[in-house]
Order: sequence, then C-alpha cells, then structure tokens
Amino acid sequence: MNKIVVEVGSTVSKVDRCSEGVIERLKDVTIQFKKNYSLTNEIDSNDFDTLVELVNSLKKEYDDIYVCGTSIFRVLPEDQKKNFLEDFKARTGYDFNIVSQDDECEYTVLGAVQNVPTKSCVFVAGGGSCEIAVYEDGIVESINAPFGVIDVMNEFPDLQEDIASTTLEEVMNYIRSRIGKFESKADILILAGGGHEKFARLSGIHYEKNDLYENPNAPIMMDIETRKKETLRYFEEISLDEIRKKVDDPKWWYATRAMCAFVLVVAEMIDAKHVVPTNIGMVHGIINKIKL
Repeated sequence: MNKIVVEVGSTVSKVDRCSEGVIERLKDVTIQFKKNYSLTNEIDSNDFDTLVELVNSLKKEYDDIYVCGTSIFRVLPEDQKKNFLEDFKARTGYDFNIVSQDDECEYTVLGAVQNVPTKSCVFVAGGGSCEIAVYEDGIVESINAPFGVIDVMNEFPDLQEDIASTTLEEVMNYIRSRIGKFESKADILILAGGGHEKFARLSGIHYEKNDLYENPNAPIMMDIETRKKETLRYFEEISLDEIRKKVDDPKWWYATRAMCAFVLVVAEMIDAKHVVPTNIGMVHGIINKIKL
C-alpha cells in the first residue's frame, strides 16, 4: 500500500511515496509561499490554489495522503491560520498538519543520521527557517531559528541573477550575524531537508562517492576545502541561466546561492571536515516516528 506524504515548505513542496519502508520522491513543486506572503502579509490565493490542485491531482491515483506544512504556516496569525486550515480541508478533504520547528528538526535528523558511525551535524534550511542539530546517540545541541534562504534573498536579490554581484563573504557575514552561536563540533555535516544532492549533481560543482558511511539516501560527499572552492565558483563563475535552461524546474534554483552560503557558515561553526549533501527530508523521520 502506498502512503503519500506532501511536505509543504515556504518555497518548495515535496511529494514522497512510501511503500514497505522505501521512500521515493515523486516530485518537487516550487510554490513561493513565504516570498509572496511578505508582499501582502497574507497567503497568496494563487499559491493556495496551486497547492490544492497538487493535492487533488494526487487523489486521482492515491487515497492515503498525509499533508504537513512548516515554516511560514507556523507564524500565520491565528485568524489566517484557522481560515487556511478550514479552506484546505474543504477543498481537498484532507487535514493540513502544521509541524512545529522542534518536530521538523527531530524528524529530519532521525532520517539523516542512519548508519553514521560518529558524531555528526544535520543542517536543515528552508525558505523561512533553519535547524542545526549535532547528533551522537541523540541530539546533543540544536538551534532552531526563524531565518531562512528567502530572508537572505530579500537582502541580496542579485543572488538569483546569472552571476552574483554580491560576494560570498558578504552573504556569509549577513548569515553569521543572524544564526547565533554553536558550541558543539562534528567532522561530518549532513545537508538535509531539501534537494542538496540534486543541487550537487546538476549545478556542476565537484563531488565524490560517500565512503564515510553506507546509506543509499546519502551516496555522495565532498571535503570541506572542495566545498569552499566550489561555492566560490558557483558565485563567481557558474552561470545560473545556463543551469535553468537545462532543468525541468528553473524556479527551484532561485535561492541556491543563498543556501550554499548557509552551508559554509554552518560548516565553519562546527569545524566540519566533510559535507554530505542529501535529498533526505522530514518524511524519513515522519514515517518512522509517527507510524503513518
């Protein structure tokens, strides 16, 4: 039996199919909830319609669907939240479950650290929030901040251009000033919560096989010096327009430079030696934790 999990974020909505322990990503859909909310302080009606159409399209093939949301939906005023939840249920027949930031962090970490033999750090960044958690037989330290890549893009809109005019160091300084302090250290930084592996494979940056640990959901990695050099190249040399011409989802690439800067700031905070980009999301922990 197939269970469909729709995870609705501030920018990207992910659709996963879960069957007998196997999780398969069916699609990523870019819906700019946070970006458009910032313009009017209301959920954009077109964004809402797009989400409803997505869920209703899944009903044609699947009848077991779980829908959850993060980030922007947590901070809606109570009257807007009530209306959103009621309208969503009326138009789809499904509940919209708003996941707390602590639960989002826990679910994603649980999915990301499988088979990791040593202390590691899991970084989850979305459009409107970020979570950093060091894991060693449990979460030993974490930061949950209502600050994400769309906040960075609002400050540096040129990062979406073909070649960025703002320097990598400027963006990193901006993130450093807002992300807080972190005491724990870890050699391995696991990137989760979004399409980090997808980014690595399609952006043209260099990576290699993950020989640190065995996990089919974490097949590639890079050492930290490679990641630094490749991020600088992504800011200064790699054409974002050329990437967008070749991919099926050009809008998804809007905030990828902001995300790359985030990764380096977190790696710096924990003294990471290796970066493991994955497509692991909250769904991996949700399935195991709440037994859908």
